[in-house]
Amino acid sequence: MRETLEALAAGELSVAAAQARLAGYADNDGGRFDAARRSRAGVPEAILGDGKTPMEVASLAATAVETTGRAIATRIDDEQVAAIRRRLDGDHPEATLRWNDRSNVLVAHGPNFEPPHLDATIGVVTAGTSDAVPAGEAVAIAGEMGARIYRLEDVGVASIARLLDRLEELRELDVVIVAAGREGALPTVVAGLLDMPVMGLPVSTGYGHGGEGEAALSGMLQSCTALSVVNVDAGFTAGAQAGLIARRIDAARGNTS
Repeated sequence: MRETLEALAAGELSVAAAQARLAGYADNDGGRFDAARRSRAGVPEAILGDGKTPMEVASLAATAVETTGRAIATRIDDEQVAAIRRRLDGDHPEATLRWNDRSNVLVAHGPNFEPPHLDATIGVVTAGTSDAVPAGEAVAIAGEMGARIYRLEDVGVASIARLLDRLEELRELDVVIVAAGREGALPTVVAGLLDMPVMGLPVSTGYGHGGEGEAALSGMLQSCTALSVVNVDAGFTAGAQAGLIARRIDAARGNTS
């Protein structure tokens, strides 16, 4: 504690950074940013854009970069992206930003941030193009946790040959996330063909009875294969869970990431 207070008094630490070191979180105009989540739980903290104003999201992003060297914002819109850019241009002009307007995820790294690297590969498989949004969120989170990412898209059960042609590639992976909407059959098929952990990500596509992801979720939960399932559109959770598995695999291979 004394070392942190001395650094604060010397101007080497900001108030937010000092608070994050001492309390694990930092207060700002957008709420309390959990700066200790990665060290505590192995998963980087992310800023959920839903329900927040552009100013609140931007304030949290600036605090994230200041206290952890990185900001991850999910489910954000163009106005929130613009606010983050303006705030970081003012507070952290050397930060680099990546914005994926399909998955609605923004990642910013400070100049001294060192990304983790895991000796493990996570596959992210989609049944169709409509599944790309939550799948992209899973890719962003798992990638920020340090895993290598392998993507296989548009291999749904309507034409299962598209999947069967790629099975040998999938069998080289360590863990697989499978995103599917409508009846959600693809994760069950994949889990029945592979011998590594498979995670089902139900997507809110489809219409009529069981639409909005309900049939996909129910089908995955009732799967007779060894399939783990997250909530509808829960790309962050799928990516985080796969990333945690990847960390254990990396450690088992004798690494220290």
